Amino acid sequence: MALTYSEMIDLGMAAPPFDLPIANPDVDALDSPTRSLDDVATAQALVVAFICNHCPYVHAIAERLIALAEDYADRGVQVVAISSSDAVAYPADSFENMTARAREKGYPFPYLYDESQEIARAYGAVCTPDFFVFDADQALVYRGRLDDGRPSKPAVTQHDLRQALDELLDAGTITMEQIPSMGCSIKWR
Repeated sequence: MALTYSEMIDLGMAAPPFDLPIANPDVDALDSPTRSLDDVATAQALVVAFICNHCPYVHAIAERLIALAEDYADRGVQVVAISSSDAVAYPADSFENMTARAREKGYPFPYLYDESQEIARAYGAVCTPDFFVFDADQALVYRGRLDDGRPSKPAVTQHDLRQALDELLDAGTITMEQIPSMGCSIKWR
């Protein structure tokens, strides 16, 4: 397992559009096998999380990501997760296994499959997990880690993404230091 840190791309980037197959279509009321940026963008904030099934870093944060999505839903925050890892080399990341994982964990957010890896590249995602927050104008306002937890340190003392969302929702801007996420590299083809 090679440790990779997220690239701290420039803030202000417009959210790249996507239209991807959804592994858990029962998570919302839409009657479509895909979800697009327009389907998940909300008036307040959009969290785009690049995750996958096989990564121990994703396993370590899964429950906290689920809790974040549930806790902020009533505040107008939409979370969407995207898996871009090569499912041929890593069969655990196949669409079928994504569906099983979403069901097993009860993901309250759309879990999307970026088979071509074009969306990960458009966002500048390089690791799992990798987090991006877009404001109501779909401009990037946060990129970095969920919190300071990791597989070797399960106790969390800094809740970075929650703090960023609170600042955005309460003050309209994020002033906190943004620390790169870390995890497994996205498995590129």
